[in-house]
Amino acid sequence: MAVNERERRKTAYRNSIYVQGNTARKIQAVPDTRQTPGRQISTRTRKNRERARHMNIGSVLFMAAAMVAAGFILTWYLTLQSDITNSIKHISRLESELNYLKLANDENYSRITSDINLEEVKRIAIQELGMRYAEEGQIVIFDGEGSDYVRQTGDIPD
Repeated sequence: MAVNERERRKTAYRNSIYVQGNTARKIQAVPDTRQTPGRQISTRTRKNRERARHMNIGSVLFMAAAMVAAGFILTWYLTLQSDITNSIKHISRLESELNYLKLANDENYSRITSDINLEEVKRIAIQELGMRYAEEGQIVIFDGEGSDYVRQTGDIPD
């Protein structure tokens, strides 16, 4: 027999338990590891552990205040998120309305410009309203001051 097989048989024999008789034997109680004589806990360590088991009023109040603050901050954060979402939806609605109004405006402008007959406007202006083309010397050129508007502050000479 090989050495490994012999060791295996010895281990199997040691690990097998035979119960003889009509009653089972009592199982040995597990020894209490906290009371091992080889390991003594120092007084300072024991006091620190005792203090760690009990919470003092200061730490409880601090944790309660921290939880209340966290609750307020989370509520404020969720309110801001909701406001941002609502603002984005409102902006989207306004943009779609703006696009609709631009399209309607472009359609109306093209309809108006296609309906205007400039020859008819010229005929009405000259014949019915008595308007005439400007003659030389009547045209006055003003320097623009960066604005698109000119204000008349006095009478225009004939």
